[in-house]
Amino acid sequence: MIEINTLAYKKTSFALALGSFIVFCNLYLFQPMLPLMAKEFAVSATQINWVLAATTLMLAVCLIPWAIASEIVGRRLIMVISLLLMPIVGIVMVFTQNLLSLTLVRAVMGVSVAGYVAVAVAYMAEEFSPTALMLAVGSYISANSLGGIAGRLYGGIFGEQLGWHWAGFGMAVMSLIGAIVVIKLLPPQQHFVRHNHQLYVHGRQLIAHLKQPILWLAMLIGGINFALFINLYSVTGFRLVAAPFNLPLSWASLIFVCYLSGTITSRLSGRWASKFNPISGMILGGILSLVGMWLGLVESRITILISLLLLSSGAFFTHSLAYAWVSHHAKVAKATATALYLVHYYVGGSLGGFLLIYCWQHGGWSMVVTGGTVLYSLMFILCGYLMKAKQQPILQPQ
Repeated sequence: MIEINTLAYKKTSFALALGSFIVFCNLYLFQPMLPLMAKEFAVSATQINWVLAATTLMLAVCLIPWAIASEIVGRRLIMVISLLLMPIVGIVMVFTQNLLSLTLVRAVMGVSVAGYVAVAVAYMAEEFSPTALMLAVGSYISANSLGGIAGRLYGGIFGEQLGWHWAGFGMAVMSLIGAIVVIKLLPPQQHFVRHNHQLYVHGRQLIAHLKQPILWLAMLIGGINFALFINLYSVTGFRLVAAPFNLPLSWASLIFVCYLSGTITSRLSGRWASKFNPISGMILGGILSLVGMWLGLVESRITILISLLLLSSGAFFTHSLAYAWVSHHAKVAKATATALYLVHYYVGGSLGGFLLIYCWQHGGWSMVVTGGTVLYSLMFILCGYLMKAKQQPILQPQ
């Protein structure tokens, strides 16, 4: 097994983090451009949200098929295919001319990125020692946030200056270069065991995971956490380009630098899990994010900045702990379990957008806070049930 503080650990964890960075640059490229594109295509905020939601929904739908394929052909091959598909789809996107075709191509991008997202943590779970796994997952999720920051800043700045077509083309070129680097660095798996199961076996494993409260509750927590986090940022983008702030898109996109606080806390999550109860950490992360959302009620650029720093810190802390929890407690069919967690995660992010953006359109930030508070309360209740589920025996799928 790969241990911490070894050359193999540094090389492999860097390759996995770089791949993650590329994935999340592509995934969130268009989020800061949503207000600009709503004007360009003359549609509402809820309608333009499909550009983002189509990607995350297809990502969620395709996670399980990619995970099942990885049980047969291996994790590394799936990650390589995913990395090479992204620049191809990015080039095709450049030639779209209307909202429908753009949305469809972005949906295909969701299919492409799903391969890497579905199996990266399973690869780590099989190749890294338990101690190294927690640290590697924290680094991987840190790269998620860095990729999210870079993709959004790039999209906001270059999208405003050059248009979304050229922004997409540049991202495709950079994705191809990054993919080549990852492929060269990522070593073959040493501990992968091929499972040529029929589809009904994988279906049985999925159902068995969902029947385990200790797994399913963590998946629900991750989904609600992401529904709040990603879409509170989207709403804030619309808020800052509107009165009374009236910021240019390139300036409004700078809010995504606040993700850096999440980069820090995701790395700290592994240390928390090794010393304290991970569930208490999920609750702590939720409280930090909730306070951040409430602080956004103050109409001030400074308070909005602080609120987003708190939101990012808490959300990434909770996500890192919940994600590692599922990977750790699923003793078999790990790729299926982690993919199932991410299905909940990205479905939550997709559906949460329509709820919170609807609240924004019809009641402003105060209505967003009301809807968000209800969801946070539900997340805390699920954490309580997860505490109880931890005391029950775990029945793993065969």
